[in-house]
Amino acid sequence: MQPKFGDNVTLKKRLAARELTVGSWLSFGYPSVCEIMTTAGFDWLVVDMEHTAIDMSQALQLIQIIDLAGCVPLVRVGENDPLAIKRAMDAGAHGVIVPMVNTAAEARKAVSAVRYPPVGTRGVGLGRAHAYGLGFERYKAWAEEETILIVQIEHIEGVENLEEILAVEGVDGFIVGPYDLSGSLGRPGDFAHPAVAHALETVRRIMNQSPKVGGYHVVHSNQAEFLERVDQGYKFIAYGDDMVFLAEKVSAEADFVRNRIKR
Repeated sequence: MQPKFGDNVTLKKRLAARELTVGSWLSFGYPSVCEIMTTAGFDWLVVDMEHTAIDMSQALQLIQIIDLAGCVPLVRVGENDPLAIKRAMDAGAHGVIVPMVNTAAEARKAVSAVRYPPVGTRGVGLGRAHAYGLGFERYKAWAEEETILIVQIEHIEGVENLEEILAVEGVDGFIVGPYDLSGSLGRPGDFAHPAVAHALETVRRIMNQSPKVGGYHVVHSNQAEFLERVDQGYKFIAYGDDMVFLAEKVSAEADFVRNRIKR
């Protein structure tokens, strides 16, 4: 299935308008889990191909499910690699999230990989995105207007270069990877550490001065943190993860059972 070309208000337009959108993350490659996530009401879902065992054939299935359910499929590719980006887009992703973008040059590399010539260098082939060979021209016109590129800021070097990265034409916005960012400062997972807090404050300052949308991944089911990130001005928020949602729920229910048995 091709992207919904007739949509008046696409995710791309909502991002450009700095409208708040909320999505979630898929770490499992299971179609049934993906289907549950698509019916939850998220604006978009990200198929994670960096920190998971999801392969390209599984990603294709997940993209199909998300797309057919009327949600927007995005793929977090494993690295800033033209082949990985091309395969995700040919499978029908509406855009990609590119990890560990630390410089404007790396952002330009991602833009080039996601766009067809003459703007970029994306290889021209046929796949699901092109109606399996029957709709290339239609898809090409759609892709020129609607392809989404989000860069992931997850290293202190990326924070230091964020203004230059956001100035790159073709970058729609960024999303903070909090765990890797804290790790780059030698404090993995310690978000309260002064160095990590200072980096995040720098991100917020630049974000609120930029016309491009800023995002944050609230990894756990923390409603207070979600609302805090909204109040801070983040507009592209990933909330949770299928794996984390399941682990949290199973753990909570098991605790309930154990506590009842002890009484």
